[in-house]
Amino acid sequence: MKLMNYVNGHWQDKPDAKYTAVLNPANGEELAQVPLSTAKEVDDAVLAAKAAQKKWAKVPAPKRADYLYEIGRLMKQKKEELAQVLTKEMGKVIEEARGEVQEGIDMAYYMAGEGRRLFGETTPSELADKFAMSVRAPIGVVGLITPWNFPVAIATWKSFPAIVAGNAFIWKPATETPMMAYEMAKIFEEAGLPPGVANVVFGSGSEVGTAMIEHPDVKVISFTGSTETGRKVAEAGGRNLKKISLEMGGKNAVIVMEDANLELAVEGILWSAFGTAGQRCTACSRVIVHKDVKEALQNLLLEKTSVLTIGDGLDESVKVGPVINKGALEKIHSYIGIGQEEGATLLTGGKILEEAPHDKGHYYAPTIFTDVAPDMRIAQEEIFGPVISIIEVGSFEEAIEVNNSVIYGLSSSIYTADVNRVFKAQRDLDTGIVYVNAGTTGAEIHLPFGGTKGTGNGHRDSGVAALDVFTEWKSVYVDFSGKLQRAQIDNDI
Repeated sequence: MKLMNYVNGHWQDKPDAKYTAVLNPANGEELAQVPLSTAKEVDDAVLAAKAAQKKWAKVPAPKRADYLYEIGRLMKQKKEELAQVLTKEMGKVIEEARGEVQEGIDMAYYMAGEGRRLFGETTPSELADKFAMSVRAPIGVVGLITPWNFPVAIATWKSFPAIVAGNAFIWKPATETPMMAYEMAKIFEEAGLPPGVANVVFGSGSEVGTAMIEHPDVKVISFTGSTETGRKVAEAGGRNLKKISLEMGGKNAVIVMEDANLELAVEGILWSAFGTAGQRCTACSRVIVHKDVKEALQNLLLEKTSVLTIGDGLDESVKVGPVINKGALEKIHSYIGIGQEEGATLLTGGKILEEAPHDKGHYYAPTIFTDVAPDMRIAQEEIFGPVISIIEVGSFEEAIEVNNSVIYGLSSSIYTADVNRVFKAQRDLDTGIVYVNAGTTGAEIHLPFGGTKGTGNGHRDSGVAALDVFTEWKSVYVDFSGKLQRAQIDNDI
């Protein structure tokens, strides 16, 4: 199957385009061919989006929301089909894939509700016979650059608020997972979204992504990916005075205090560390544990890790699927040597699974290091795979300090029965998301998603906060006095 760009309500079949294969990471089978578009295709999409957005912005917001309700209904109707495609091209287990599609459904209905809100503010004027208010206004054409690890959820976090706010968008999905974007474009079409409001252009970041960032008529770039790439996006966008929203890396920790429920903590760690084969920006990659319970926690983690089933995510019994490609395997494996050279002890895993039934895919054994110092590279750098480092601490205060010692600030977690520690932790952990007695994953769509420090630049996906990325504030003053009134001058205050 050859995928096609979706621009201005049309499927663009370009026989002369260059293509690259989309491979199933579980078994190496070719799933599709995706076009490697050029700046010319981006120009075409921007032209279409710019023309469509002028009309779309004048559609009443509740009417724009009706399209999202229909998109949500279609996603719900096709949920299993979408989940199957997601697992095949990305590799995550089918249970997680269904959950990701559900997240997109939830976001459709949530943002559709904003069509009857999009609240601004009214405020008293300092002058008589004058009315003052602020309203949200759409920005225009926005560019969405999404990663391969959550090819549906993250795209809906960005596209749905852009739609309801009155913008048109161009979406560049990751070349590793373009099939989900193709399926979503079909849903946009079936839902009757006006041509040009939603556009999908496949291609590389260096070609298509760069063209979007540098295009003068693309006013917003919303990017999710690595911190290194995010910096480049911010630099390029900044030169053109674009609004840039970045959601980037993480080095997330679960803190386990001496009074924690260890069974519960281990369940949260396993789900956070090895779900999606560790390929989440919110994945737990550090376990900061009090010295009094370190050995007990470590033994329980080893026991539970040893029985995890690894394989093709379409198998309902599998708990850990493949990583995305060979390059990911090699990067993950390189950190095993780094950790051992630094003096960490490898407890389990640390190897590529190359024998049947794993020989045709990209599988890495769930890996646990212990005796890890907070400043080791394996405790500081994002590995993006099923690897966790156990770090021993002697106090609550030390645990907070170790958690905050990395350049990232996305998600953190603490397991404790002490309510005073809970409130101190949620105050002092310098991450955008904090969990108590739960792992580092599990964000819900009606709260802001994003982080501090090297994880982001102050913007958020999800929740009402997402609307701030895709709208401008406009202040409106209505003077009905019939005479010139000068603020700050003609008043008695």
